[in-house]
Amino acid sequence: MIKKLLAAALLSISSAAAFAVPFGSQSVLVVEDDTGKILLEKNAGAVVPIASLTKLMTAMVILDARQDMNELIEIDRSDVDTLKHSTSRVPVGASIPRGDVLQLALMSSDNRAAAALGRTYPGGLPAFKAAVRRKIATLGMSNTVIEEPTGLSPNNRSTAADLVKMAQAASHYKEITDRTTDAKNLVSINGREVEYHNTNRLVGAKGWDIGLSKTGYIQEAGRCLIMSIKAGGKNATMVLLNAGASSARILDALNVRRYMAGEEAPVARIAKVARSSRVMKASSRAPRISASSGGPRIKAASGRVVKVKAGVRSKAKVVATKKKVVVVRKRRN
Repeated sequence: MIKKLLAAALLSISSAAAFAVPFGSQSVLVVEDDTGKILLEKNAGAVVPIASLTKLMTAMVILDARQDMNELIEIDRSDVDTLKHSTSRVPVGASIPRGDVLQLALMSSDNRAAAALGRTYPGGLPAFKAAVRRKIATLGMSNTVIEEPTGLSPNNRSTAADLVKMAQAASHYKEITDRTTDAKNLVSINGREVEYHNTNRLVGAKGWDIGLSKTGYIQEAGRCLIMSIKAGGKNATMVLLNAGASSARILDALNVRRYMAGEEAPVARIAKVARSSRVMKASSRAPRISASSGGPRIKAASGRVVKVKAGVRSKAKVVATKKKVVVVRKRRN
């Protein structure tokens, strides 16, 4: 009897280790939308800067105010980023319909566009900030503070747990889901059609079914990502915070999708490819990764909790075949 129990325990540990995901992001939460079940979790309660993930909140507040999306907004000098000195392809003095300004803020994460949305909110920035505080309270985001509309300030802080609530609320706005899942779009600026691209290169990539997307980056926040995806017959919302590089952020998202699809093991690394490639493909022969004896606690869907080392690399290498993982080079955001 004891031998049987010991064998069952070893099998359980082996199974949990096989599904442990070595996240590069410092905070992770993946929640199944239909049931609220936590699929994967790592430091979900840590309060950290959220960068441009803020723009999902900005968009909801703007849409709640039912402002005219066809009204022209003039980009003002006060909309220019003087905090992080980020660049923008939206010139000062340009008059753009509010709907297109929202598109620029959400799809290409333009900071001048987000600043202009907050500035032109009925009652100006003070009223905008008050509306954000009310929305935060309504959504039950008890560990969230948002002080400005762009996410450039490191004082915009939240947790992965709160951001899942924000993302799930944002997914009910068609204006947001449509704009965040556009791979690219043309926007008329000063009489000229300018093409803008989504900051998340997974949008439109083969094998990805994405219903909502938003990236974020400032130095204090690291690389961040919110996505609603469908995989393995499940709809889930994922929040990835403070990854050290864009490649780590993409790898984490890929491993979440593989986990949801019930694939055997996470991918340990990603291959370098030519700049022109834009396809994401998972190796069909990814190595199995064992859990480390130390490191963050990762909760699997089975309810078991295992420990893995953040960013751990398996000694086994991904088989170098034509099916190796391919990742596009991304803009910094």
